[in-house]
Amino acid sequence: MNALIIEDEALAAERLELMLAEIDPTIKVLAKIGSVTESVKWLMQNQADLIFLDIQLSDGISFSIFEQVAISTPIIFTTAYDLYAIKAFQVNSISYLLKPIRKIELTEALMKFRNMKSAFSIDFETLFAQIQGRQPDYKKRFIIQIGDKIKKVEVADIAYFYVLDKGCYLRTFQGNNYPVEYTLDKLETLLDPSCFFRINRKYLVNITAIANMVAYSRGRVKLELKPKADDEFETIVSIDRSTDFKKWLNN
Repeated sequence: MNALIIEDEALAAERLELMLAEIDPTIKVLAKIGSVTESVKWLMQNQADLIFLDIQLSDGISFSIFEQVAISTPIIFTTAYDLYAIKAFQVNSISYLLKPIRKIELTEALMKFRNMKSAFSIDFETLFAQIQGRQPDYKKRFIIQIGDKIKKVEVADIAYFYVLDKGCYLRTFQGNNYPVEYTLDKLETLLDPSCFFRINRKYLVNITAIANMVAYSRGRVKLELKPKADDEFETIVSIDRSTDFKKWLNN
């Protein structure tokens, strides 16, 4: 996940970045910005998955950013003042943290973001198709290029997708591995959700690739995939996805 920190106090920005790294090492802070002017300039040319936004910046109130650039990215406000809370929740805010920020509150805010993420990333094409009563046109195959060779891989032949060393790969039922130019987030929108399920931040699995399931701690489920994953402890359904996973199996 890519994050942007907009905070005019350098020490506060550094502390927030360190806390994020402790909570979830996969969070990458793209930039730390301290003013309205620089924030507008950055947001006109870049995009993040989540914004941490202080309200009082070096050159004004951060709400003025929204008057200069359209932002649909979810926001977690970080401020020493609570009088702006109502206005904050009118501009994509999912949480409002008062300084000094506590780790437990930041963790809860991140969990809320993940649970609400779908609300900020609506696939309008799929939604429109469902309203019209027709099936969305899900991806049927991938074209993979390795060097000067090009290979066609049918979706029906893919056991699962996985993340490794910041890259995304697919593994076929025959055990072949190929890189793909999509993130798991994007793949979730491209593939038929009745066939593929995102079990955690590293794996998106085909239902026919599940060989066995074992009840695990805290209500989670450990999957044995075919072909086997390189590390089977990575194929545990995360806590926040366990309920939806069980519903998916029953469809």
